[in-house]
This record gives sequence, C-alpha cells and structure tokens, in this order.
Amino acid sequence: MTIAVGPAKQLRFKKETSWGTAAGTSGGQLLRRVTSDIDLSKDTYESAEITSTYQVTDFRHGMRKVGGTIKGELSPGAYSAFVGSALRRDFSTVTASTGLSLTFAGTGPTYTVSRGTSGSFLTDGWKVGMVVRVTVGTGANANNLNKNLLITSLVAGTATVIPGGNGTLTAEGPIASCTMQPTGKLTYVPASGHTNDSYTIEHWFSDVSQDEYFTGCKIGSLDLNLPPTGMATIDIGVMGKDITTGTSAYFTSPSAATTTGVLAAVNGVLQVNGTTVGIVTGLSIKVDGGMTTGAVVGSNYTPDVFPGRVKVSGQLSAYFQDATMRDLFVNETTFAINAVFYTGSSATADFVAITLPACKAGGATKSDGEQGLQLTMPFTALYNSSGGSGISSEATTIWIQDSQAA
Repeated sequence: MTIAVGPAKQLRFKKETSWGTAAGTSGGQLLRRVTSDIDLSKDTYESAEITSTYQVTDFRHGMRKVGGTIKGELSPGAYSAFVGSALRRDFSTVTASTGLSLTFAGTGPTYTVSRGTSGSFLTDGWKVGMVVRVTVGTGANANNLNKNLLITSLVAGTATVIPGGNGTLTAEGPIASCTMQPTGKLTYVPASGHTNDSYTIEHWFSDVSQDEYFTGCKIGSLDLNLPPTGMATIDIGVMGKDITTGTSAYFTSPSAATTTGVLAAVNGVLQVNGTTVGIVTGLSIKVDGGMTTGAVVGSNYTPDVFPGRVKVSGQLSAYFQDATMRDLFVNETTFAINAVFYTGSSATADFVAITLPACKAGGATKSDGEQGLQLTMPFTALYNSSGGSGISSEATTIWIQDSQAA
C-alpha cells in the first residue's frame, strides 16, 4: 500500500480569468513551499430537535469554502504573483534613466551619485528605499557599474546610496552617457485601480495519483518574518470557493519552480527613520486584506471572496541602546522603515526590498535579565498621503521591490 509523502506532492497555481472558474489547464506554475495546508471546509449544523429517543436525529453540511496557508522561505521571484495580488497591484518596472552625466563621490559606507543639470531622479519616478544599478557609462570605473545601490536619501539631482554586499564605489566623474535603473520590478498598495486577482491552486499527490484543485482562491494575507538568524519566511493566507478532485494532475506541463536563493536577514540593510540600524534583532510585517466570505439562500457556495481594507502592521525588536527608537513611541513620531535583504554577499545578489513610508509605534516594551536588553516595538503602517509623483516617497502603506519579479 502506497501512502502519500510530502516530497511527492506538488503545489501548482495559475491566475483565473473569472473568479471561481478554473484557470485553463496549460500554463500553470510550480511553486516552492515549506508546507501548504489549503483545504475544503464546510459549515455544519446539528439538529436541535428533541425526541423520545434522547438522541440526535440529523446532522447536515452547509457552506463550502476553501482556506489555508502556504508557508515558504522568502526568495526573489518565487512568490511575486501572490505578493502583487495581496497588495492589489501587479509588479511593474521603473523606466531606466539614460544619457546621464554622473559623478560618484564619498568614502563609504554611503556614497552620492549626482547627475548633471538636466532631468531629475524624482520626476523619473525613483524613491527612497529603491535598489538601483548603473549599467552603462562611457569610460566608467568598473567598480561603479552593475552593482546594487540602495537609495537612502534622494533629491532631484543626487541619490545617496549604500552598495550591496559591503561593496564600495570609486569617486569619479562626471561620466557621460550613463544608464541607471531600479532593478527588477516594484509593486505597492495603490490609491486607485486596485486589482482583484483570484487563482486556481492545485495539490497533486503524484505518488498516490490523487489530485485536488481549489478555485476562486484569493490572497487574504501575507506574513513576512525576518529573524536575526535563519531564513526569512513568508506565510500566504488563502481564501477560496471550492475543491475539485481527480486521479490525474489538472495543470499540464506546468513551468518549473524558481531556483533563486533564499533571503537571510544577515545579508541586508535596515533603516528606521532614515538611520541605518545595526542592533535590530527581528522584523516582522503582516499585510491583512480584510477578506470575507458570504452566505446566500439556495447555494452552498460564497458568491465571492470580498476584499476589505489593506492593513499593514508589524513588530521591530532591537537591543536597547539609547532613546532613539523608544522615543518614536513616546513622542508618537511618524517614521519610515526601509529594508533590503539579499540572497548573498555579492554586489549583484538578488534581493527583495520593502519600504513602509509612514509608520507609528504602538508600544516600546523592554526585556530584563542577565542578557542584552531588548526593546520590542509593534507598529502600524499608515497611508503616506504626502508621497506620490515627483516626491521621494510613494503614496502608499507599503511597497515592495523584487529583483526577479515576473
């Protein structure tokens, strides 16, 4: 007798054209996972009728619904489709700035990259927290090309940057005919034009030839956890409509799963309120889409999975060193969190960058004992109404840049 085992199970998905109608069988995508417990559940009703038998006379099934969590290790490109759906905007590129005359200056760990008198980084759509690269420059020092550069401060003509992988830049310039562009693609919770994506998600148990695919699946939440040691993780909350079962796989010849490296918080940069912080012991971020299902007479299916407001919250923990982080809570200061995490120490490593441009702390408690004392600061991210076009921050609660987003 064959019993299903985890390594033989495959997780596949494809975006639907119409909610609750299974996506076509071709063009699916295999997805990496730690676990996926998506499954069908039903409301149940027990009869309250009293009879002379002193026993329950009936038990019925009611509303059918799908739910569960896909748990994974955060990796560039692997979960970008679901991240974009949770934020309700597809990932998109930022147009390259070309024909620039650039001057590189500084001695590290921060440097400045300044452009000539024409044009503006701000009107080009760049933001603090983005990771960019200079890819072309006539006679440029090779040390200044094709390297991840995290923007930590930005005005029209100058970007202050930190190279990835503890790298350095070489002072020189002006260098003519340069091209500079944010790497990969970005998404954020928009102020309008929100998407409302749904997916068909499949569990194919290849060793026992059993198939389950779930329709009408929407991404209800994201939980990102970046510990000081170990791999960064992502939990993707799913809510959907129904299940279909069979004995053969639904998606035919799905695309292979991504193979990019897994992120670790030790490889990256974290800034709080514009200052690089080296004492943070943990960062977690939750995106909650407030999704709900409904019940109707005459059907045991929800008519839709209804989106609510996108709420973003999280928690920072750090060694208690001075008043800086504590007083963000004491003084009810609005602050930004900018973070980028790389797959390794290479200056061109893949990455995921996360920016929350307007946060408020909800506490600042401190531990005690014979150890380094830690401050724990829960926070709520707010809509950044002061950001937008031509400004160094985005008009959003959260935005995410992924070097390998599709």
